Amino acid sequence: MNALEQIGTALVSFFITVLAMPSFINYFRERNEGQMIREEGPKWHEKKSGTPTMGGLIFIIAISISSLLFEIISHQLNATGLILIFILIMYGVLGFWDDSIKLMKKQNEGLKAWQKFLGQIIGAVIFYAVYVHEGFAQVLSIPGFGDWHLGIWFVLFVVFWLTGFSNAVNLSDGLDGLVSGLAIIAFGAYAIIAAVQNQFDVLIFCLAIIGALVGFFLFNHKPARIFMGDMGSLALGGALAAVSILVHHEVALLLIGIVFVCETASVILQVLSFKLTGHRIFKMSPIHHHFEMLGWSEWKIDLVFWTVGLIGAVIALVGILK
Repeated sequence: MNALEQIGTALVSFFITVLAMPSFINYFRERNEGQMIREEGPKWHEKKSGTPTMGGLIFIIAISISSLLFEIISHQLNATGLILIFILIMYGVLGFWDDSIKLMKKQNEGLKAWQKFLGQIIGAVIFYAVYVHEGFAQVLSIPGFGDWHLGIWFVLFVVFWLTGFSNAVNLSDGLDGLVSGLAIIAFGAYAIIAAVQNQFDVLIFCLAIIGALVGFFLFNHKPARIFMGDMGSLALGGALAAVSILVHHEVALLLIGIVFVCETASVILQVLSFKLTGHRIFKMSPIHHHFEMLGWSEWKIDLVFWTVGLIGAVIALVGILK
């Protein structure tokens, strides 16, 4: 795969997103439909109520088209590339279903937790089946501990990883532009790893996501004209976990996606602390809301969190590529 094809992959998904998004935003505005802001969130977020959502639909379409097109052009079309697109779409469909319920019922509650979790498990199991069929090793490499040959038990890790990170990215999607920037950094890191490994099918997928998210960010940065919704965040989280497994650098995701990990940990710690002691550790969780309550602007939180994500990605890459 040459440099022109790599640049083309990102550009095609970028332009599809940029050209389609204005009409999508207008569609929601004409129908007076938009995101319902949860009551327990920061009060100043209420002004965001009614902002068009489900922007993930456009960038998922852009990523899928660009990925398929350049996999065909570069003769890289195979089961690995297709399963990545499948995970992106399936987790996106779960989010679409969730977002649609919220819009129809004019509330911030969509799918029941068990319904969403069941869908995530089904997607993860299908991914595992293709992974095994393609002959990938069911091995988990842990720095300092060597390779763990898990055999059939690897399916449990796959389920945990895909459901865990899809939910982690979803939890992080609470500020304008935050997840867009973090995902660009994370997929950028894995694009470098895939290129070094000559896994061009994975590289194409990562580049398509980066291009689409750069385009989406033009509409999603503060003040956001559209949100990605659960459709976008669940799809990105599931796809990121799947990519980490296919390049066999799963544990590196804990550094590359360190902000997603911290956001999830803050929610877990907050719930445990309140249930056990009756006291909260943070002013509000996920942790980006804690910093909002301390008076930080959304732009400041975005910049600090992106910087932390970038540092984590660089450290991971240095360790992998040295």
